[in-house]
Amino acid sequence: MDGLRIGNISQASINGTEKTRQKSSTGFGEVIKEALGKVNTLESEADRSIIDLLQGKADIHETMIALQKSDISMRLLLAIRGKVIEAYREIMHMQF
Repeated sequence: MDGLRIGNISQASINGTEKTRQKSSTGFGEVIKEALGKVNTLESEADRSIIDLLQGKADIHETMIALQKSDISMRLLLAIRGKVIEAYREIMHMQF
């Protein structure tokens, strides 16, 4: 058993994964800003679609799809906001 050796063993490099984590990690505030921006964009598109429908440039189906996208994104955003507020209240009630 003394003659058995495993050669070419080296410790895995962790530095590369740490750099990847640092580059890809965004703050909570940035994620919220991006989500608000996307919801705002969908609402603007829905508004433009309504105007185009009234001017006869768009179809009712396209307008309804744009409105539904806007509605679903707003509902999702409000649900997430509710969960964040609920989590904040839970943390505030914790006693250390």
